[in-house]
Amino acid sequence: MGASLLRLHFHDCFVQGCDASVLLNDTSNFTGEQTAFPNVNSLRGFDVIDTIKSQVESLCPGVVSCADILTVVARDSVVALGGPTWPVLLGRRDSTTANLSAANTDLPGPNLNLSGLITSFANKGFTAHEMVALSGGHTIGQARCIIFRSRIYNETNINSAFATSLKANCPSSGGDDNLAPLDIKSPNFFDNAYFKNLLSQKGLLHSDQELFNGGSTDSLVIAYSSNPVSFWIDFAKAMVKMGNLSPLTGTSGQIRTKCSKVN
Repeated sequence: MGASLLRLHFHDCFVQGCDASVLLNDTSNFTGEQTAFPNVNSLRGFDVIDTIKSQVESLCPGVVSCADILTVVARDSVVALGGPTWPVLLGRRDSTTANLSAANTDLPGPNLNLSGLITSFANKGFTAHEMVALSGGHTIGQARCIIFRSRIYNETNINSAFATSLKANCPSSGGDDNLAPLDIKSPNFFDNAYFKNLLSQKGLLHSDQELFNGGSTDSLVIAYSSNPVSFWIDFAKAMVKMGNLSPLTGTSGQIRTKCSKVN
């Protein structure tokens, strides 16, 4: 679940800040973010967060927000998969609403080109350097066939043998939910193999390979592919920054008793 929990935190913070809005179910007052295109039939880990929240509430009710839980869990997931650690500031509060339209527009999609990726992250205050480091989170996890099908059948900047191997599990029609690892070398270990894959044109998503495709971020990919410590350091710093995106503090928001609904 590590990759899914890391992604859950990312998809929360990029939509109106790290406020656990992504965890909210639909209500009569608003439609939640879980049915947004980047999230529907894709995000998972809600039950894990609910279990953690229940246990925390039994020990110290009304103290720890769902937003803080998401942030800590993202860090601990990376550590559990062999990756770096970083300090997590606490004190976030939970939103009382969600933003479906922002989830559809603010989350970077798998078909973005390099310029679009840089712009998407810049809109949240990240540099291109930080964007590449955060993209290294794709060294763990999987993607559905429907997300990468057009790349393996239509694009030329992909390793031909790699594309052929993917087609067996992702036919030109059907099999939309079949999965493939984002990092074919070590999909369950947080290392720098993702960047090594890009050098060999084995990026699973179009947006992955755009980081190494004759553009301004090529040098960063090369650097991270040969220096895992540098990647770890930059990833950890960028994760601290992401966890600090527009948090609700003080009297804003609330500490939800259940993460899926407002109090």
